[in-house]
Amino acid sequence: MDVNGTVAEGFEPVRDAFLRNFADRGERGAGVVVYRDGHRVVDLWGGTRDVDGSGGPWEPGTAQIVRSATKGIAAAVLLLLHQRGQLDLDAPVGSYWPEFKTNGKERALVRHILAHRAGVPVLDRPLTPAEAADPDLGAAAVAAQAPVWEPGTDHGYHAQTYSWLTGELVRRVTGRGIGEWIADEIARPLGLDLWLGLPDAQAHRVGRVGPVEAPAEPGGFRSRPKRSVADAYANPDSLTRRAFGAISPAPDENDPAYRAAVLPGSNGIATAGALARFYASLIGETEAAEGAPGDGGVRLFTPATVALARSEESAGPDRTLVVNTRFGLGYMLHGTASPLLGPGSFGHPGRGGSLGFADPESGVAFGYVTNGMRKGVTADPRAQALVRAVRAVVGSSAG
Repeated sequence: MDVNGTVAEGFEPVRDAFLRNFADRGERGAGVVVYRDGHRVVDLWGGTRDVDGSGGPWEPGTAQIVRSATKGIAAAVLLLLHQRGQLDLDAPVGSYWPEFKTNGKERALVRHILAHRAGVPVLDRPLTPAEAADPDLGAAAVAAQAPVWEPGTDHGYHAQTYSWLTGELVRRVTGRGIGEWIADEIARPLGLDLWLGLPDAQAHRVGRVGPVEAPAEPGGFRSRPKRSVADAYANPDSLTRRAFGAISPAPDENDPAYRAAVLPGSNGIATAGALARFYASLIGETEAAEGAPGDGGVRLFTPATVALARSEESAGPDRTLVVNTRFGLGYMLHGTASPLLGPGSFGHPGRGGSLGFADPESGVAFGYVTNGMRKGVTADPRAQALVRAVRAVVGSSAG
């Protein structure tokens, strides 16, 4: 397998791990980018643009759907609105969105949405993909939903409903759709190849994704999700299955209509470089990017906002994912369910593969995207192999 791109001196172990992903872990097409202290130190890509091998080789500008890695970008919108004094994290959601104050959700706070504590990970009547793409229908459905638990008293991953919760809050506060806000306030200033609501003009850059089986391990065994998660998902009445099934039937992620929709919990499209540069901009200034306004020096989060992003809000058994999870305000935190670089890391995986995160202590920002979707939710073996390689390079500074 030809792997293209560059690594800075000392980061060669990341190239080695990327190559082994293709040789040993069933990788079809992928990209990985790492920044350190605002400078790009790893930029690698390889394989084919489409998971089935068609569509030609993966190129530097190839983008893919990143599923729930989109949640980290959506979270940044709410935190930036807070940073600008437009959104109070401790205010009731209903103070911005009056229709949400029904069926026991009156005390749900904005911070509960970001920390997966709002109590509405499911919909009693799932939405079709076409309905889910309508922001009015999605917002109305989640506003009318009775909570599974009293908001603020427990946590469980809001796999799909996170889209309408965050999207409607942004619309109520700013008068703009969240996809438009991201384009204007995040993607354009940073020069990111990142879209929430894919424009027709960029469709040719996006590869086709699809499921891939985990390769056999020594002894003929295949890696599988943890049994408790697999069992929960297999039960159609479980909170796990209902949360991921809030859009039903499952959307075709290669459908242009789905890619053009704005679902900030699940259908962002990005290059590996865009994910990494986004996270680099949360923790420090970034070098200039081709096509971006200005000459670099873009930083999105103040140190106080970084502290909010990675301050633990939820920890322990996750009502949806079953395993123990840790969340800050909008971001997964380093832990057994989603190992990142070190104790201070914050970011978000996408179910099946993609991963973006930042580690302020080491100055590292990481982005990985793939077209081969595995069954795991929070800790894909290919992404984890790359993270371990980065950790081996940066050493004790990552914790």
